[in-house]
Amino acid sequence: MLLSVIALVPIIWLIIALAALKLPGHIACFSALILAAVLALALWHMPALDCLTSALEGFAAALWPIILVIIAAIFTYNLSLKTGAMDVIKGMLTGVSADRRVLILLIGWSFGGFLEGMAGFGTAIAIPAGILVGLGMNPVPACLSCMLANSFPTAFGSVGIPTVTLTSVTGLEAVPLSFTTVVQMLPFMILVPFLMVIVGGGGVKALKGVVGITLVAGVSFVVPELIVSYFIGPELTVIVGSVVSLACVVLMARLRRNKPVPAEYDMRAAAPAGAVSGASEGKESKPAMGALTAWLPFILIFVFLLLTSKLVAPVNSFLAQFSSTFQISTSPNAGTTSFSWVNTPGIIIFIAAIIGGIAQKASAKLMLRTFGATLKQLVKTIITIMSVLAVAKIMTYSGMIADMANLFVTLTGKFYPFVSPIIAAIGAFVTGSGTNTEVLLGGLQTEAASAIGVSQYWLAAANSTGAGIGKILSPQCIATAVAAVGLVGQDSTLLKGIFKWAMLVLVIACLVVGLLIGISPA
Repeated sequence: MLLSVIALVPIIWLIIALAALKLPGHIACFSALILAAVLALALWHMPALDCLTSALEGFAAALWPIILVIIAAIFTYNLSLKTGAMDVIKGMLTGVSADRRVLILLIGWSFGGFLEGMAGFGTAIAIPAGILVGLGMNPVPACLSCMLANSFPTAFGSVGIPTVTLTSVTGLEAVPLSFTTVVQMLPFMILVPFLMVIVGGGGVKALKGVVGITLVAGVSFVVPELIVSYFIGPELTVIVGSVVSLACVVLMARLRRNKPVPAEYDMRAAAPAGAVSGASEGKESKPAMGALTAWLPFILIFVFLLLTSKLVAPVNSFLAQFSSTFQISTSPNAGTTSFSWVNTPGIIIFIAAIIGGIAQKASAKLMLRTFGATLKQLVKTIITIMSVLAVAKIMTYSGMIADMANLFVTLTGKFYPFVSPIIAAIGAFVTGSGTNTEVLLGGLQTEAASAIGVSQYWLAAANSTGAGIGKILSPQCIATAVAAVGLVGQDSTLLKGIFKWAMLVLVIACLVVGLLIGISPA
């Protein structure tokens, strides 16, 4: 029992270091790595070699594909600033609507959901937050809005990988599990757009005049999700939902185009910001750029991700052969680690960015300079994410995560459903990943369900619900956000900003899961 409590120490330390001591993310997470390693060696008697190689596995998993995706996404955004494409994009988006609140829904919610469904790995935060800041939005609320948006689509991110993984871990059927997950998340898919407007607009007063379009943004997302998950399964759930939501938000924005925009929300007067310090300095003087050319990198990201996804099986299968599998950790609990060298979102985004940059007349020198500036910008973020993944691997393979989760099961008994999202949230806080949380805790949730005689599908879905909430609190997620908008070193600011909203949603999730446990058959 005491060991199970001690297993929480690295997590508690991370919260204290970031929120109370306001340490930079890379320092807080690296110190958490040292702490986790010491505890694993001293109290869980993890062999030193296992501890070292588990950390190395975490480093490798962080670099490829997570950090690769972040570098590629932010490079794409920074290059669009350098070429002037972002100015054209800003003009087009404010042409749809100049209202900051509507743009938050359009870019952060609908477009962000699409990026999560297609790619995941931080793209759904980095790119939408970068665009919103490029349009002139304050970086902090821009990040917070996009982080909130990324919570619940996580269950079906990267063409449904987290839920597909959960089915393999638990042995449950994919279609009913997908549908149960969407049913459980339904109230949150409607609530979150309202929270985004409140956070991005500076308070509840921001909802005045946009309640209708905000409701449409949520409903038009979740209703298609219900249909797709019921008839098809997890792979297309978020992709279809986000595309329908995007179309509905654009239509609603056009219908209300003649409505005056309150001055405090009017983005036409906002000055665009750069993700890299001085990103707009030295912008090459060029003829007016066409809309297609300006959007080309982002269009290509969409097309390439679609063509290389499991939705186009022949291409996906061909590219899948360019991969390697290694046994990195020597821990008996460790599996192999696979690396896809071509068909991974980071590579796809880089290719799209380079082709788009060439079309935008960016020289090789400009691309290299932008790439170098992006790497320099992300040094602390890279340290943060590598440290977090190493912590996750050590805590997993040493048994710390399992001990911590079992503590909750033992203490709560038949009331376990009320805390099941909390366990998943803690897992996602540590790993920063919905997929890893399903691997870590999916089996625990279904075993607990069997022990207390409730629905395995409902508690498996609760693992996805809690994971989405915990992910937006994770140091990895925060590091991605601060890197995207040039706030590196201000991790504590974002943690403080997102914490109360995450806790609100987590409390509601616990009540939804606990009180409605009877709606799904055991």
